[in-house]
Amino acid sequence: MSHLLFLDESGHDRRDSPYEVIAGVALEDRDIWNLICELQDAELRFFGRRITPGTMELKARSLLKKKTFRLAGQMEPIAADTRAELAGSCLAKGDGARSAGTDGSGATRAELTALAQAKIAFVEFALELCGRYRAKAFASIVDCAAQKPASDFLRKDYSYLFERYYAFLDQKAIDGMGLVVFDELDRAQAHILVDQMGYYFRETAKGRMRASLIIPEPFFVHSHLTTAIQLADLVAYIVAWGVRIGHMDRPARPELQSMAEKVCELRFRTWREDGGNNHALWSFAVIDDLRPREERAGGEPE
Repeated sequence: MSHLLFLDESGHDRRDSPYEVIAGVALEDRDIWNLICELQDAELRFFGRRITPGTMELKARSLLKKKTFRLAGQMEPIAADTRAELAGSCLAKGDGARSAGTDGSGATRAELTALAQAKIAFVEFALELCGRYRAKAFASIVDCAAQKPASDFLRKDYSYLFERYYAFLDQKAIDGMGLVVFDELDRAQAHILVDQMGYYFRETAKGRMRASLIIPEPFFVHSHLTTAIQLADLVAYIVAWGVRIGHMDRPARPELQSMAEKVCELRFRTWREDGGNNHALWSFAVIDDLRPREERAGGEPE
């Protein structure tokens, strides 16, 4: 039995997002196909059709943007069967028609409302489905104002995430290895990350220890072809905009609160001994500064 950690990012363009998040969803290999089938069936049930044919994908920034909640609230909740029929009709008209208004050339008010309500209901179902399949969520969370390191070493948000994934695999005491699956990056970025991970897992003491349970070389996939990456995208977006733990003090979007609570329920927790005391190690890490100690003012080399 192996676990796969599917990873995606949110907010790394440092535009609107309050936090940079690398988020992952860990699944047992035996559960992945069944979960995918249930999600694909759910698309038909919620939208009246597959929403991801061809090159389309379920991106969180489309499903959960503020406009979705505004449109969903402009009418009373629509019965599930009627909602699916109207949502499917809206999708069939295409993006242009959905933005054309209600002058006869675009989607109707009921169709737009139904599609928005279906998007929210689908995401809530997807998060509940992750819980049923024992998925665990991981996240490294960095304030978008945090300073970045000047060095070429693996960034702290990645190493913290691998630390927690290792702890998860160690506690599970699985026979197989943990695999890391990334959403496809620009080729140059991918080469840099592979080199940084290689150095981390080969040349550092902590990395060598964690390589006993994590295959150090990641796999890269197209997100629109990989359903579990789309789940990681949902988690990353909800963490950035809705989850507030520890000293995260950026404003959260209140309409995402129930989803944020569901995401937090997917966290993993273990206990780590430090100086004779045990303290909780959660799968979500909030990081103030990405720079190593020697790059900070007055810091001593690590």
